[in-house]
Amino acid sequence: MRFGKFTSTTQPGLNYHFPYPVETVLTPKVTKVNRMDIGFRSERDTGFGSSTGVGDVPEESLMLTGDENIVNIDFSVFWVIKDAGKFLFKIQDPASTVKAAAETAMREVIAKSKLQSILTEGRSLIEIETQEIAQSLLDEYESGIQITQVQTQKADPPDQVIDAFRDVQAARADMERSKNEAEAYRNDVIPRARGEAARILQAAEAYKKQVVAQAEGEASRFISIYNEYALAKVVTQERMYLETMEKVLADIDKVIIDKNVSSGVVPYLPLPELKKKTN
Repeated sequence: MRFGKFTSTTQPGLNYHFPYPVETVLTPKVTKVNRMDIGFRSERDTGFGSSTGVGDVPEESLMLTGDENIVNIDFSVFWVIKDAGKFLFKIQDPASTVKAAAETAMREVIAKSKLQSILTEGRSLIEIETQEIAQSLLDEYESGIQITQVQTQKADPPDQVIDAFRDVQAARADMERSKNEAEAYRNDVIPRARGEAARILQAAEAYKKQVVAQAEGEASRFISIYNEYALAKVVTQERMYLETMEKVLADIDKVIIDKNVSSGVVPYLPLPELKKKTN
């Protein structure tokens, strides 16, 4: 500065200036990584300003989600000085500016997100989007500040409902487990049922072919017999009678009487007994 007015920002190397009170040099720590905690306070230097004690700050941490739930979120912002001139003369309170920009950005992102995503896999995306929005705000202010990282420390439902929320989470996990078990059972039963159905269809098809073939054979035999009967009715009748008697009398005891014998004694020939003795 020359006579109290900002003139230029010098680069690393050999530089000189007129002695005070003509010129004054301010040397902020441009390589230091500063940290700002939002939603909680810890015994840690945040750069320009420090905080003591440990605990939540509800007015900063409680935020409304996109699905109209409330989440208690603590996060930290890490930042460095990228332009010393703007940092020293464009903003009055760098720490408060970083805090306001980061909190505004986080509330905007949370307002577009669902609670389940915030508490689980969506954290990394929330951190990235918050960093981009906060950096855009700081650039509009010409703050000379570069945000290097936004880090979520905690994201939970409010303390008053956290037990109920955990019960809901457990119920959701049980539901997912039951769903997976049902899916596994379905994957086991359906292929077996389809295989059994295919086997029954194949058996029915084979039975159908067997019955049709048997019926066709019976029909062919009947036609053949009928043709023979048409050519020689008496002979065919006699043959059919003898074949039928052969089948009917094959496994029963038989007594044969010759009606042409005229004597008073009934002629009896014990064929079964003779057959047994012969054997």
